[in-house]
Amino acid sequence: MFKCDKCGQCCRNLDKSSVYAELHNGDGICRYLDGDLCSIYSTRPILCRVDKSYELYFKNIMTRDKYEELNHEVCIKLKKIEEE
Repeated sequence: MFKCDKCGQCCRNLDKSSVYAELHNGDGICRYLDGDLCSIYSTRPILCRVDKSYELYFKNIMTRDKYEELNHEVCIKLKKIEEE
């Protein structure tokens, strides 16, 4: 399972990928972000569910370890953007 520290940076940078276009108003910040947490967490879209997305879209093209590694790398990059 992907280990999230709930910093909210992934939800503040949705403009980095067009697949999240419907979740923000052009500013890159998810319309459902409340502080650092998701206000619709239990009903959030599949694309926001790291583990479920792996099962549905990526399990046939990479290992779970590789998928989690890539997600972690993006997480670290987004945190660095915030520090700048």
